Amino acid sequence: TINDETVELVQPYFEMEDYTLQHGKKVCGNVAGLLSWTQAMVVFYGVNREVLPLKANLAKQEGRLKIANAEKDKAQAELDEKQAELDKVQAKFDAAMKEKMDLENDAETCKRKMQAASALIDGLSGEKVRWTQQSKEFKSQIKRLVGDILLCTGFLSYCGPFNQDFRNLLLKDLWETELRNHKIPFSEDLNLIAMLVDQPTISEWNLQGLPGDHLSIQNGIIVTKASRYPLLVDPQTQGKEWVKNKEQDNELQVNSV
Repeated sequence: TINDETVELVQPYFEMEDYTLQHGKKVCGNVAGLLSWTQAMVVFYGVNREVLPLKANLAKQEGRLKIANAEKDKAQAELDEKQAELDKVQAKFDAAMKEKMDLENDAETCKRKMQAASALIDGLSGEKVRWTQQSKEFKSQIKRLVGDILLCTGFLSYCGPFNQDFRNLLLKDLWETELRNHKIPFSEDLNLIAMLVDQPTISEWNLQGLPGDHLSIQNGIIVTKASRYPLLVDPQTQGKEWVKNKEQDNELQVNSV
């Protein structure tokens, strides 16, 4: 019930010199207590006058805080819901991106295969001309095959004992002339070595010690393919070493005379 008017009425008493707790105790203890109480009430009123608005404001702000917390909880719930939706959408996005990358990789692989196929087709288109020409050459070679075989078999059967010059004499001057006279087709540029042996076999012979000249290779063909026993005129013992190396796995026995 204290108000401003009450406080104003007691202010003159507070200004008196003897309106103190010490002077009151000299007069009477009860008076001293009452005096101290009035001073305390005025101080309380002054403090309370500032505190009450603060309390009211506090209550108001607490109300606002409560509303704000409720709105925050609602917003948080909505945020959690949207976050869950976002996670689902993100998962779909990641799956779609992975599928996209897989498709791009497949497309790139397919592109490379198409390029390789196109290059192969382009290359084969060029080969078509060669194959057509080679097919014609095969037909012509088949026609010449009888004469070529006659020359090869004659070489294997009769050329072994002779040197290169006499072998050429037999092949070019005598046998080919006979084939022309009898109208038997043959290859004018017949390569006996290519006809009778392949290049890997020749390379193997070279590793075994056979020289790489035409005469030595022809002799190797006669040794390996002719039905008669070959006679090797071998002053440098190259043929002997080659035969020993070639037949060492077959336990060749050599008699020295």
